[in-house]
Amino acid sequence: MNNTNNESGAVRIQAGDLRRMDHLRDINLTIDTMDFQKLAGKYKSELLDSVLPFWLEHSQDKQYGGYFTCLERDGSVYDTDKFIWLQGREVWLFSMLYNKVEKRPEWLECALQGAEFLKKYGHDGNYNWYFSLTRDGRPLVDPYNIFSYTFATMAFAQLAIASGDAGYAAIAKKTFDRVLEKRSNPKGKWCKAHPGTRPIKDFALPMILCNLSLEIEHLIDPKLIDQIVETCLHEVLDVFYQPDLGLIVENVSAADNSLVDSFEGRSINPGHSLEAMWFIMDLGKRLNRPELIDKAVKIALSTIEYGWDKEYGGIFYFMDRLGHPQQQLEWDQKLWWVHIESAITMIKGYRMTGNEACLAWFGKLHEYMWTHFKDSEYPEWFGYLNRRGEVLLPLKGGKWKGCFHVPRGMYQIWQILEQCE
Repeated sequence: MNNTNNESGAVRIQAGDLRRMDHLRDINLTIDTMDFQKLAGKYKSELLDSVLPFWLEHSQDKQYGGYFTCLERDGSVYDTDKFIWLQGREVWLFSMLYNKVEKRPEWLECALQGAEFLKKYGHDGNYNWYFSLTRDGRPLVDPYNIFSYTFATMAFAQLAIASGDAGYAAIAKKTFDRVLEKRSNPKGKWCKAHPGTRPIKDFALPMILCNLSLEIEHLIDPKLIDQIVETCLHEVLDVFYQPDLGLIVENVSAADNSLVDSFEGRSINPGHSLEAMWFIMDLGKRLNRPELIDKAVKIALSTIEYGWDKEYGGIFYFMDRLGHPQQQLEWDQKLWWVHIESAITMIKGYRMTGNEACLAWFGKLHEYMWTHFKDSEYPEWFGYLNRRGEVLLPLKGGKWKGCFHVPRGMYQIWQILEQCE
């Protein structure tokens, strides 16, 4: 495989090299001795005894409501701005756990206070959700980011179940309508691209809609959900997935779905692709279409083989499908969410198909995550490592990292491992 340093220090990996790999040859795992129930207990304990208490204690703003997400290693607050998509994620997380794990009053109270802050300050009155607010709820950044909308939808849909409050369900439905309206132009008037020159569309929205459709289906007309699901499956598996590469690209031409030879058009985000595959597996189960699960496993295995750093371990953040230098300066960083979501995909793939390559990769990811991201001194996990796996930023939360990927990952992996034999 062409995975060597050039004179500039960049790693050049071409997608076509996948066909020449000796698949999984360097994974040394004792699959036969893996104790699923013991591992399940490890993830359960990390969630309930470490991660959740950290966020309950340190993130809740007792004065103004909502959540602090900019937290130091020990949980102390270093910035008080509030980011709508992270506010929505935390409401969703505690509502989901209240619904699916245990009816703990402190979980519901945490979700409710965050939701009331969002309800009062998070949108412009017409359910256009800002990107960020001051601590006391004044808008800082306008509603340019579609993910403020998607995670508000998830939050209020899940809280409607937890609380029984029809008002929260109404907010979820109205916000979902806004998401559907914005699908063709997510950033709207805040889009910086000049119209018509090189129109592109990105993978992130259909990916999120695969998951959001299952989160919102109890509130939406089943025919509409079916239509959205089929559209998203087509986009993910027939448009962004490129069989010749064995990979999903981040951007394609909005005019004809073709590949684009530009920084954006060459970009591969292995973490996005791997996360999306467990969404597809869930849809395959929901629709009773095992072929979707099998295809998701195939794509996931190709992606992690391509994205894994053969020298230092871990998954690259960004890659270029032609092996050119990446535009993102952080391309070789190892991020928490990439590895946690990949671990969910691999253990879910094993549970649903029995594919032992998935189990082997889960073991490799498990070892990497607990060795490099787990903080041995304070609760919660580090988010940002350099290529060698050393901590770059000791923070536990910020503008992009909140109460979401770590606890959701702990929950998902715990639940799946308990079902494994």
